[in-house]
Amino acid sequence: MYCYPFFISLQTMKRYLFFLCTALLLTGCGRQKPRHTFTHEVLLPMTPVKDQGKSELCWAYAMLATIETEHLLRGDSVNLSAVYVGRMLDEVRADKKNLNNGESKKKNQRAMGQTLLNMIGRYGVVPYDVLPDDATDDLPTPKWAFMLGARYTPQEFAHSVCAPDEYISLTCFPDSPYNRKIEVPVPDNWEHNRLLNIPIDTLLRHVNRALRNRHPVCWESRGHAMCVVGMARDENRRPYYVMKNSWGTDGPYGGLVYMSAAKMWHDMIAIYMTREAFLTAKK
Repeated sequence: MYCYPFFISLQTMKRYLFFLCTALLLTGCGRQKPRHTFTHEVLLPMTPVKDQGKSELCWAYAMLATIETEHLLRGDSVNLSAVYVGRMLDEVRADKKNLNNGESKKKNQRAMGQTLLNMIGRYGVVPYDVLPDDATDDLPTPKWAFMLGARYTPQEFAHSVCAPDEYISLTCFPDSPYNRKIEVPVPDNWEHNRLLNIPIDTLLRHVNRALRNRHPVCWESRGHAMCVVGMARDENRRPYYVMKNSWGTDGPYGGLVYMSAAKMWHDMIAIYMTREAFLTAKK
């Protein structure tokens, strides 16, 4: 569902329709003027908006953006490469690819936020400036990461910015038992990750309190993922969530999306936040 102008494909149409619906409902599309005037209740600091290009790595960009904002709020600064994660994923899936009449199926990069956490735990991550969004295929995948004069393997670097089990994965499927981990039944969950299933009102309370206590969260729907960095109200006092997107800075809000609270919760499949944020929200 990721599209680019003048390139007609199924992915193009899906991404165009998603963007068009979001634009019409929330912000006004393309380069049009904003349709609403927003007042921020919460707006967390962010690293620069990135551009996933033609990749299907929104889940990686969204989860890395969440990690980056967490670090900014701790007085630290990290900017992480989703391209590196994509390359590691391509290698993993190439090893497991299915053949159809002697030809490999189309490369699939779709996954969930938990996949990002799993990937960097196994294969590490590197800084963004080492492997930026516009990195071409001939730019080699780095074997080392450097920070403040120290040299790390990608795995060591990843553990320095995201500790194992630092994040908790949450969902709400009313047909499954609450307060237990369940396998989310969506195609993007090809790893069969299990997320903690809690009632929607409890999940909403956790997200709102986490944001108000200055913790970002990663939001995932069936078609897209973004980092939630704030809460706002429009001129009619209707509630919105402020999302950091990964489609570049074009658009009326410079790469941010203002999504109505109703749409956010209607489309939600998974939410990720630090355990600290989750426990803070319990108080």
